[in-house]
Amino acid sequence: FSGAGASTMQQLIEKQPMSQDIRDATTEICDLAKARGVGLLFDAEQHAIQEGIDQWILEFQRMYNKGTSKRAIVYGTYQVYLRSTPDTLARHLAIAQKEGFTLGVKLVRGAYMGSDPRQLFWRTKAETDRAYDSVAEALIRREWNSILKPPTRDGVAPQFPNVSLVLASHNNQTVRKAMAIRKKQAEDGVKMIDMSYGHLMGMADEVSCELIMAGQKREEDEQHLGARIEKPKVYKYVVWGTVSQCLKYLLRRAEENRDAVFRARESRIALRKELVYRLWGS
Repeated sequence: FSGAGASTMQQLIEKQPMSQDIRDATTEICDLAKARGVGLLFDAEQHAIQEGIDQWILEFQRMYNKGTSKRAIVYGTYQVYLRSTPDTLARHLAIAQKEGFTLGVKLVRGAYMGSDPRQLFWRTKAETDRAYDSVAEALIRREWNSILKPPTRDGVAPQFPNVSLVLASHNNQTVRKAMAIRKKQAEDGVKMIDMSYGHLMGMADEVSCELIMAGQKREEDEQHLGARIEKPKVYKYVVWGTVSQCLKYLLRRAEENRDAVFRARESRIALRKELVYRLWGS
């Protein structure tokens, strides 16, 4: 939304209703996404305008995320490096439950450390990781927990609503935790949420490939054993445009992924193992 001009930015800062032009353009995009059966993911932006963005996105979720499929078309993005995010997400979940729509959640760690006030963040990366994994687990299980706490009214916590989740994380440990929960749910016959994994193109390819290979293996197991197997869905996020058009996006990704050097080591190890496997088969 911030790319729509200065007037739109002012509306977001002041938490005003969207203009008719923005409403019409966004509705046209949402209609097309619904007709094609694909999800539409709205990115998070700076904290100063995020509450306004959330209000607009919830309006479209109310319109497009109802129906018998229990699958979201419109997704909002939640940055878990903000300490306020669990409370914000809990409020939105309660709204979805009360109004009867599926909440579409793209869960990220965060991308605006260079511009948002530092006091808004968790103090350490370890705290951020713990918050992210706890929120992810709560959504996957559709259960409140010590991080994602239910907003209570008259001492009564709302039921957990239907959720569609895009787990947008390059952290291998996070992804493996989520896969383990989903695998156990499938084996136990537990009703599972609609969920997929999202990665940036050119980053954490070893994580993406591990998910794809796990899906292929589970598909084979399902054919041979007849067991119910959860097959992970993984998508790569591709930025489109010239370098000058995409520069700010690329800079944010570089800031967000300053620990990529450590993942690069993991990638080199994974590539080395794959090369050995392809050359010698072991």
